[in-house]
Amino acid sequence: MEEKNLAAALSVVAATALTAFKLLVGLLTGSLGILSEALHSALDLLAAAMTWFAVKISDKPADKDHMFGHGKVENLSALVEAGLLLLTCVWVVWEAIDRLVSGETGFEINFWAFAVVITSILVDFFRSRHLMKVAKKYNSQALEADALHFSTDILSSAVVLVGLISAAFGYTQADSIAALGVSVIVAYVSGKLAIRAVNALIDTAPKGLADEIDSIIKHTGGVVRWHDLRVRSNGAEYDVNVNIHVKRTLSIVEAHEISEKVEHKIRKKLGKGTISVHIEPDE
Repeated sequence: MEEKNLAAALSVVAATALTAFKLLVGLLTGSLGILSEALHSALDLLAAAMTWFAVKISDKPADKDHMFGHGKVENLSALVEAGLLLLTCVWVVWEAIDRLVSGETGFEINFWAFAVVITSILVDFFRSRHLMKVAKKYNSQALEADALHFSTDILSSAVVLVGLISAAFGYTQADSIAALGVSVIVAYVSGKLAIRAVNALIDTAPKGLADEIDSIIKHTGGVVRWHDLRVRSNGAEYDVNVNIHVKRTLSIVEAHEISEKVEHKIRKKLGKGTISVHIEPDE
């Protein structure tokens, strides 16, 4: 899973560079808007570091203390990051309403203000695309949460850019109105991500997966019937348990071959994971 670790590590490097750049420009220009963006990027750095840690831990094999592996660390990381996103939304809404009421934009219009915001948008665009690509490839909820986080940063930076441009033309409240709209979208997406993470942590069966496995077993020759099918997600992997019945006249070797067929078909569908197929003689 070296590609997952590399994607998470590059995200940390990018977050560090952006935080330092925004902080430097904010201090040099005295812009409150840019300094607040630096604080936002510092939060991103914390989230990226947490994701990197979660990815490294989740790839560790099972041990005597974690017999089903460490995959749940990814789900926990995704839940925490969704929480950070929701907190960010609360802060943005608070700041937007305060600026609408007070009429203060908090922006200083100069070359460096535009440069840092545009740079931030470009960096976040490329790293969010890369993270999402790797997340889908390895079914990594932690990397998906990180990609979502940086996608929302693109919107956040775009709102700051709109504010700078609007302020230049005298429309000082445009960025605050846009920020409120963006916050609603981000809060909705973050809420869905949080629900997915919680479902994984409490072992809710992945939607539709049990039916797919039912169909796989149904079309495997030699299986008379089956019961007690249990499926759960475990980070980027799945755990599957099922009892199958075979003709009682079969030898142990023949019965085992049928269970191997079932396991092979399920593994072909799900990829890496723990699949346990228990054999019982049919009455």
